[in-house]
Amino acid sequence: MQFTLNKIEDWQNVVDEIMPKLHHPILLLKGNLGAGKTTFTQFFLRSMGSTDEVSSPTYAIVNEYHTPKGNIFHFDLYRMKNIGEVYDIGMEEYLDNAFLCIIEWPEIYEEELEGVPHHEIRIENDGEVRLVNFR
Repeated sequence: MQFTLNKIEDWQNVVDEIMPKLHHPILLLKGNLGAGKTTFTQFFLRSMGSTDEVSSPTYAIVNEYHTPKGNIFHFDLYRMKNIGEVYDIGMEEYLDNAFLCIIEWPEIYEEELEGVPHHEIRIENDGEVRLVNFR
């Protein structure tokens, strides 16, 4: 699925289309700095019924949010230098205890996900228009 976004409110349309198609507990978010990964997560969590304040997990590495369907963990692996650091934060435990794990900058962890069902959103941002691809 592909979407073109011209304004911030368009994220709601993306979320509305994607939510019924999420069948796996892992969602990878890819895109350059400022592409809209955390903005997507804000719209997504609001649509999931969360009243938690959503912020980028850049410094905390992982944020936990509560929804009526269960806990959602939002990761930012940008600062991880190797796969050992990802395991050190307890990634497997989070994956085992979450309704959904949303992972920004997942590249360092992707090899570990081979054969594990997951979804991916790739966001391309040229400054005015965002292209969003979901699989």
